[in-house]
Amino acid sequence: MTDEAPKEIEKMSKEEKDRLFREEALPHLNALYNYARSINYSQEDAEDLVQDTYMRAYRFFHQYTPGSNCKAWLFTILRNLYNSRYKQYKKKPDKVHYEDTDEVYNFMVEGEWTSEIGDPESEFFDSILPQRIVDAIEELPEEFKSTLILADLEDFSYKEIAEILDCPLGTVMSRLHRARNILKKKLVDYAEEQGVVKTENENYNN
Repeated sequence: MTDEAPKEIEKMSKEEKDRLFREEALPHLNALYNYARSINYSQEDAEDLVQDTYMRAYRFFHQYTPGSNCKAWLFTILRNLYNSRYKQYKKKPDKVHYEDTDEVYNFMVEGEWTSEIGDPESEFFDSILPQRIVDAIEELPEEFKSTLILADLEDFSYKEIAEILDCPLGTVMSRLHRARNILKKKLVDYAEEQGVVKTENENYNN
């Protein structure tokens, strides 16, 4: 007996669609926000970008396949918005779909949007990484930093990262390799400064 195929979103009632959106899209809110902050965003700008991401995701939710990788789908939307609207400082605001805005706002209020996000420095990088590593990541070129975060913190595959960043698989692998090498060099330099490891000159003299 074969498993029953997921029901297409276009054939769902509004209640079914909203429930699916809550179950599959909203759990990734914090990850999206943390990523938005990582690409040189203020807290307010990151919240705006994530809210716009969810507005677009809700509006085009019929294009999503239930049970597939919703997290990667949302990250792709966020990255496309960043490239087309935020990074290039759009001149005109997009047309607002007020019905969608109300729906997404209600989801976020119900999910305690503000309190769940909190302060990114205390709840994201600082909670899992020493500050020096945070600083070293922040100093990476943007394209290297994005790739490193998607791979090592968000645990996306190379193929998923290539789709999110819209670049060849080989570019992802190259950027990740270079990002890790730069990060390693920065941390080794810091360890030497703190006397945790010996410098090459100290090793030579000994």
